[in-house]
Amino acid sequence: MPKDKFFKTIANIQHPNESLVPTHCSYCGMQCGMNLRVDKSTNKIIGVEPRYDWPVTLGKMCPKGVTAYQQTNHDDRLLRPLIRDNPALKGTKDGFRESSWEEAYELIARKFQQLQAEYGKDSLSVFSGVSMTNEKCYLTGKFARVALQTRYIDYNGRFCMSSAAAGFLRSFGVDRGSTLPWTDLHETDCLFIAGSNTAECHPTSMFRVWEVQNRGGYLIVADPRETPIARRADVHLDLRPGTDLALANCMVNLLVKNGYADEDFVREHTNGYEEMVEAVSLFTPEYTSEITGVAPEKLVRAAEIYGKAPDAIVMFARGIEQQHKGSDNVSAYTNMCLVTGKIGRPKSGVATFTGQGNGQGGREHGQKADALPGYRKITNPKHVAEVCKVWGIAPEEMPQPGVSAYEMFELMAEKTIRGLYLLCSNPAVSAPNQNFVRAALKSLDFMVCSDIFLSESAEFADVVLPSVTWSEDEGTVTNLEGRIIKINKAQEPIGESKPDWLIEVELAERLGRGQYFRHLQTARDVAEEFRLASKGGYADYYGATWDKIDRQNGVFWPCRSEDDPGTPYMFLDKQFYHADGKAKLCALPYRPPAEEPCADYPLRLTTGRVVYHYLSGNQTRRIPFLHDMCPEPYVEIHPDTAARYGIEHDENVRLYTRRGEVIYKVKVIEAIRQDTVFVPYHFGHDQSVNLLTIPALDPMSRMPEFKVCAAQIAKVQEGV
Repeated sequence: MPKDKFFKTIANIQHPNESLVPTHCSYCGMQCGMNLRVDKSTNKIIGVEPRYDWPVTLGKMCPKGVTAYQQTNHDDRLLRPLIRDNPALKGTKDGFRESSWEEAYELIARKFQQLQAEYGKDSLSVFSGVSMTNEKCYLTGKFARVALQTRYIDYNGRFCMSSAAAGFLRSFGVDRGSTLPWTDLHETDCLFIAGSNTAECHPTSMFRVWEVQNRGGYLIVADPRETPIARRADVHLDLRPGTDLALANCMVNLLVKNGYADEDFVREHTNGYEEMVEAVSLFTPEYTSEITGVAPEKLVRAAEIYGKAPDAIVMFARGIEQQHKGSDNVSAYTNMCLVTGKIGRPKSGVATFTGQGNGQGGREHGQKADALPGYRKITNPKHVAEVCKVWGIAPEEMPQPGVSAYEMFELMAEKTIRGLYLLCSNPAVSAPNQNFVRAALKSLDFMVCSDIFLSESAEFADVVLPSVTWSEDEGTVTNLEGRIIKINKAQEPIGESKPDWLIEVELAERLGRGQYFRHLQTARDVAEEFRLASKGGYADYYGATWDKIDRQNGVFWPCRSEDDPGTPYMFLDKQFYHADGKAKLCALPYRPPAEEPCADYPLRLTTGRVVYHYLSGNQTRRIPFLHDMCPEPYVEIHPDTAARYGIEHDENVRLYTRRGEVIYKVKVIEAIRQDTVFVPYHFGHDQSVNLLTIPALDPMSRMPEFKVCAAQIAKVQEGV
């Protein structure tokens, strides 16, 4: 039997007492296709099987994906609203009592209105996440600006995708995470992957990565650690954390000097070439080696491979983005594509590995401090007028731009912000400089948290609202390619949990702003308004109807009309989104990390993921198999470094920076630089590595520098 026919056959096999609901995974931006198995007698999800008809992953799933369904009916699920009557217990699990929805809503409305009456509209804030559907992300932005009428809204994508967004906007005039569909990856001649532990963070993309090499193509990986993908690379650029900008500038310098620039493309379709060439000329292999620690011959070889490849794709992730110059890193690597003309065509371009399930769509439709639906700017009067027409408010009612996520915590600490509505995010684990952030949360006059579990952040709340998992609601998300896909409801919400869009509609009514929301009675109602609100924006979803998404197995934005099939390839006409239609080649002088090693803190601390956990771990740490595979964090250290400190494998050490200290078990491993230590960031309370990280912010994206800070390590003495 042919392979494709076999896969279609086994995909249709199901038990007579089960139904299969096609949907997508709740975790990373791969959004792997799955069928949720539902017991017809109980209408409960009981399992999962892969979808072989999903073109991006073709039936592949990772350990998180195959266990994701176990969230839905987990014993830890929040089933009723919780109210804490004693504020002194904030920051703990204690002091909550169950309440009715009506009591919770009445308390929230009264407290929010009291704060705004005394301190002004902007005394309230909203902090949201992008593991929600596009419809929920859209409505959250509207809720902040129309129901609460506050300027202060931002989201956890500020800690994830904001540097990619800022870099792409500067280089291309538009931010879409991939300029080509993922189904092209395995057909290219060279993959240049920077700052991505792809095999653990996006494992279901790896069959395409390996196929590039199987076909005779090349793989180049830039990473401080010898990750699984780096071990298979033709060239591993083992740079010091925080030095990507020097490395990317060196690549561009070598591409220009060695004749790999596409002069016709540069002349006709870009601006800034001369300034960029001058800026990168300093970055010879030898000079760059001094900064990065990468051998000059590796730099030369990497540039040669990329330059000679007929088709090539530059890809990157948080390793280059979570730096205080992350936006510059993104534009610098993007320069490689632009200077060689390897963009705006099949099998060539630039792409990011999106960390969160809706990291693309969630940043496009109004959750960012300065953004409105369709990737419009809140500072543009025309954009404001277009959105206000849909919302039914006057343009002068639109709040001004707010501030970024970490800056919101600073405003909480100084009491400018006194109330918080938090949903689908866990900043008490995921934000940098945790001692400060937790103190800021504790200082709030009133905090509401909507979540499926009692997260570390929910422990700071006065009211906790039980929301639903992804499988108990429906809507769209946008995967890492820019493909809009459909999430389908597999079972009814358990207990008294409600979807976040419905919570916002009902809260708006109690806040006296119901006239702007009460027409939204179903997720599909929200979807129809959302499509209209995005119409005409850079990220135009108007033509991406739910029916079309099902029919086409996803729709790439922009999709401007119901007759438009969507846009899998960006810039095929070589027209970029700047006013003159040209891309910008950026001249980017090198800046070192915000905090360099010194005598007191001689090591470089970097952070990242493991394959078994997702983001703050609020979901995955509760799944038995995933917890068993990685029950606690650890610190990776090179054997030579461990020997200098007298540290042995599995011993406990005190890892500390200028902001805090944490006790970790040591993993002695050769796959890391001697000047670097690594800790996974999925763990909370006193195990959180973000107790140590630095809040130095990128001036464009406002991304904190999670990926590098100065650290020291000391052996924990027994009995001390």
